[in-house]
Amino acid sequence: MSTPRHEKPSVLLIGGGIGGMAAALALARLGMPVELLEQSAAIGEIGAGLQLGPNAFAALDALGVGEAVRRGSVFTERLVMMDAVDASEVASIPVGEAFRARFRNPYAVSHRADLHGAIYEAVKQHPLIRLHTSAQVQDLDIGERGVTAATRDGRRFQADAVVGCDGVKSVVRARLIGDAPRVSGHVVYRAVVPTADMPEDLRWNAPVVWAGPNCHLVHYPLRHGEQYNLVVTFHSRYDEEWGVTDGSKEEVLSYFEGIHARPRQLLDRPTSWRRWSTADREPVENWSQGPATLLGDAAHPMMQYLAQGACMALEDAVTLGAAVEACGYDLPAAFQLYSSARVARTARVVLSVREMGRLYHAKGVERLVRNSLWTGRTPERFYDAVEWLYAWNPSECLADARRVAG
Repeated sequence: MSTPRHEKPSVLLIGGGIGGMAAALALARLGMPVELLEQSAAIGEIGAGLQLGPNAFAALDALGVGEAVRRGSVFTERLVMMDAVDASEVASIPVGEAFRARFRNPYAVSHRADLHGAIYEAVKQHPLIRLHTSAQVQDLDIGERGVTAATRDGRRFQADAVVGCDGVKSVVRARLIGDAPRVSGHVVYRAVVPTADMPEDLRWNAPVVWAGPNCHLVHYPLRHGEQYNLVVTFHSRYDEEWGVTDGSKEEVLSYFEGIHARPRQLLDRPTSWRRWSTADREPVENWSQGPATLLGDAAHPMMQYLAQGACMALEDAVTLGAAVEACGYDLPAAFQLYSSARVARTARVVLSVREMGRLYHAKGVERLVRNSLWTGRTPERFYDAVEWLYAWNPSECLADARRVAG
């Protein structure tokens, strides 16, 4: 399929999650027609809360939805790590005025559905984006002159290029790379509880990590303090398969027997849980081929220990748009530029997340070492350590590609 010179090239986006919606917005804002295919019957996000670092807000602002997301977010005062064994404080990092001055944006938490919904509202209003639900891609033909996607219900969609935004089990990645997910063995339970059901002494305006041996708990406020997000993670005793199911309180309690009563009381609060068996992938050097590329979890799935999955997808979307513009809408060239700009950064996050998981779940002497790491550390030293992550700037989003080319 060739594109007349007077028209902008068209793109198929497969996957209507946060990354897919953000990518649709980034490309449509450049004047490109977008067909967005979502396999679910309705648009929405499963899950509960997520954390948004300054880099996420920089990307959201570049997409024109930053203020809408801010309206639904809770701006936190600090980041806290507690020892779940003895309930002592390991670290408390302020993310107030000095943090915002350093990184030009806040640290916040949001319900996943609120973030997704804010981007979705902008997508619905854009005349160049057409959204198709119940569109599960069954077959994908990628050629030099364009792409064709066939859905399970018999529909066919054609465009000049395709972007796979379809998560850990990406059909586009299977076509381009063909590698297998790395099932981590780490199981995550997520729930949302009303603030009235939270212990009063734990109603902190902060993402709080209770780090324990082979397990941890996280809680933080949502929706202007009306709810609390509760997340528990543990190393499974069993061989796991990637997926999402209903969970059981009994399983959760069985992994937290050695935990101090103060954080352990949180396990009694949810009335229902959702269970995620998590996976990531080994980083690859390139995820673009001709008129096809990947974005978000399809490109670089990661575990949750740095709270950067959604943030990286948002950065991807902005960088993809910048690469398309920089290459004059030559999409194969743009996709290579985009991949070159993102591979090293996202691989660093994937690998750093694995190490952070080890710190969270340290036991024995490693736990003592972990607890000593932040002793006496000033906020400025913490800010220095995370500058590579939080200081991301949309105006410099292609810089890594230039370094690779240089």
